[in-house]
Amino acid sequence: MPLFLSLHQAPGLSAEEVAGFGPEVAKGVHATFKRLEANTDTGFIVTLYEAADAASVEKEFERVGFPFDSITEIDLTLDEVGLSALVAE
Repeated sequence: MPLFLSLHQAPGLSAEEVAGFGPEVAKGVHATFKRLEANTDTGFIVTLYEAADAASVEKEFERVGFPFDSITEIDLTLDEVGLSALVAE
């Protein structure tokens, strides 16, 4: 199943407010939540979802009531171990 990275700007959003979305996010009706990274001081939020397509992720955000700036399909993932192996070749 494809992965999608989304960007959000929500200045002033607290960790408690993020947690308030948790029960609806956990339902995963149109897309499945995988990860969230955030800077609560600046309101910069990145989420990772698994879904059939970007439209499904958009529907999920609309259902949950969480605004987004962009949704992009991920076609390459590289972690520290993978990078080390790549540069060792």
